Amino acid sequence: MGWPLTIGGSMSDIEKDDDSARIRSFSGSADMALSVVCFLIAIGHIYVAFDPVLSELQRNGWHFAGFAALAAVLYPMWRGRSGKAAPLALDLTLGIAVAASAVWLTLAENAIYDRGVKLAPLDWIAVSVCVLGAIELTRRVAGIIIPILIILALTYVAFWGQFIGGVFAFPGLSVETVAFRSIYGDDAMFGTIARISSTYVFLFIIFGAFLLRSGAGEFVINMARAVAGKLVGGPGIVAVIASGLTGTISGSAVANTASTGVITIPLMKRAGFKSKFAGGVEAAASTGGQLMPPIMGAGAFVMASFTQIPYETIVAVAALPALLYFLSVAFFVRIEARRNNLAPMPDEGQTLGSAFREGGASFIIPICTLIALLVSGFTPTYAAVFGILAVIGSSWLTKNPMNPKAVFEAFVMGTKGMVLTAVLLCAVGLIVNVIATAGVGNTFSLMIASWAGGNILIALVLVALASLILGMGLPVTAAYIVLATLSAPALSGMISDQFVIAQLAAGALPDAANAILMFGVPEQAEMLNRDLTQSEASALIRSLPLEVASPLRELVVPPEVATSALLSAHMIIFWLSQDSNVTPPVALAAFTAAAIAKAPAMATGVESWKLAKGLYIVPVLFAYTPFLSGDWLAMLQVFGFAVVGVYALSAGLQGCMERPFGWIMRIICFAAGFACLWPEALMINLAGVAVVLAILAWNIRFGAPRLAQAGT
Repeated sequence: MGWPLTIGGSMSDIEKDDDSARIRSFSGSADMALSVVCFLIAIGHIYVAFDPVLSELQRNGWHFAGFAALAAVLYPMWRGRSGKAAPLALDLTLGIAVAASAVWLTLAENAIYDRGVKLAPLDWIAVSVCVLGAIELTRRVAGIIIPILIILALTYVAFWGQFIGGVFAFPGLSVETVAFRSIYGDDAMFGTIARISSTYVFLFIIFGAFLLRSGAGEFVINMARAVAGKLVGGPGIVAVIASGLTGTISGSAVANTASTGVITIPLMKRAGFKSKFAGGVEAAASTGGQLMPPIMGAGAFVMASFTQIPYETIVAVAALPALLYFLSVAFFVRIEARRNNLAPMPDEGQTLGSAFREGGASFIIPICTLIALLVSGFTPTYAAVFGILAVIGSSWLTKNPMNPKAVFEAFVMGTKGMVLTAVLLCAVGLIVNVIATAGVGNTFSLMIASWAGGNILIALVLVALASLILGMGLPVTAAYIVLATLSAPALSGMISDQFVIAQLAAGALPDAANAILMFGVPEQAEMLNRDLTQSEASALIRSLPLEVASPLRELVVPPEVATSALLSAHMIIFWLSQDSNVTPPVALAAFTAAAIAKAPAMATGVESWKLAKGLYIVPVLFAYTPFLSGDWLAMLQVFGFAVVGVYALSAGLQGCMERPFGWIMRIICFAAGFACLWPEALMINLAGVAVVLAILAWNIRFGAPRLAQAGT
């Protein structure tokens, strides 16, 4: 999440260039000066969170200004083959210019309105520097893909949109209007997404930095060893538990892989797991950390803002799906250990009691404080700040008490770890603003609905492919934002249509709804005069044009059902956005794990993709079952059957339960697994469970001998 800090020391006060890293490193007084700036930025954000002395526009603009300056200093404009970076003075000048422009624009808003939304020459200069600076800084921190998308988006609404035909044609706006909306629009650089970045996201990243600095990460690993170390496949299960819990702290799959992987991957290799499998387990488990409440990375806060669904509601319903995902990875680990006859870890004397005594307080107390405050109705901002105070206080109950120096270091670590996210989220606002202005999101949603033909499963496949492609160049949060803006309306509408179909088949539509149908599809009016089967009702609703389907949904679908559909759509997109971490050809978490495991990158990527199959199964459950929208009994029922189903699918993929078996049993496992997962079909679910249990009993009693112990 952050970088090692060198506060003080005897090294020279000149900048050091690191040949192996993109980030500029400093030492001595230069490092101290940078650390002080980071500390002041963090304290400023906390102060504003409690005392909103700035308007929302000013807070968001100053937030971007501070992190733009840091990004310019930490990420050089270029780094040559020799490792020589661009001159610091050049980068510092750019950072100051971008920061000053952002601050100026937040102060010039009223004057611009007084002139009738006309930009003065100085305003033009500030907008140009701010937008071009955001593009350049985004290139430095996240690569070339997002800058290209920003340039295409801005030029689309200003110029070339009028020259294309079809549904994406756009008449165009003046350059002045584009410039104004890029800064002051509700969805622009200093708009909704920047607000999320300057409040929830930054404060929770600081909270995570405090947890890491207090030794909570070490406690998580020790606890995982105590819980799972003695089990068959224990090192892999340790990696699943440790990476999942640590991921809730870091909010980044890649950072999580790099931090916990150096411990868990060697453990797995020593236990006999193959290098590529060990790397795949770590990457898959670390990816799941972004799905685990209560933090869930930055995506949970973005989702709460997009949907207007309370944050606490989102994290409450996300718990069981996240647990199902981690169980799916653990099943793979256990079966792989059985298939290769691997022995449990040797007893290292680690117990839950010793783990809790050494560092449990620094993790348990802050997390419980955070959850209690969120449940009690406190805003995530307040909860994060009090969570930070809880970390400091609880650390004094452990062997790593946080003194003033440690507190300072944690603030600096969190601020540096926020640089990429802050610049990225503000810059993505330029794309989202264009999507909202030009109506591209609605058009894209219509295309998805048209291509899918009203079939949710086809729509899920299309969204999954889009998320994979976007994820090759975008971090997870950015990919989710773009995809949610483009496809959430279509997905939400199709999920809502399931309720409409059920009401139509039951003959329970109100008269006004029947009137809309008769007006919208007069050629099928005779169908409405008789009882319809489920398939006939489904075909009728899927054939409706949008101008008929939308008012029909508004009339028929209750608000609570519409809200559940919206949450399901966003949660589907959020889960599928994680896919790029573990799916080749660009799988950053998997490739990071491969480097630690000293395994082939692509082979490790394939293993991580297999292990992370829960990323595809669970979204289907979101769409077709009450996994998110039902009462707790219904959610637990879906969860219980899904656990058995996922175990069966894992066994089928690996050809083993407790003992290896052949292709006939694998096919039966696949069939039984899908039966357990089949939506809204209790008897089929029960039959699937019975078959899985029968296969397991047969496998234990009559299965083939296990393979010889595998090497690394």
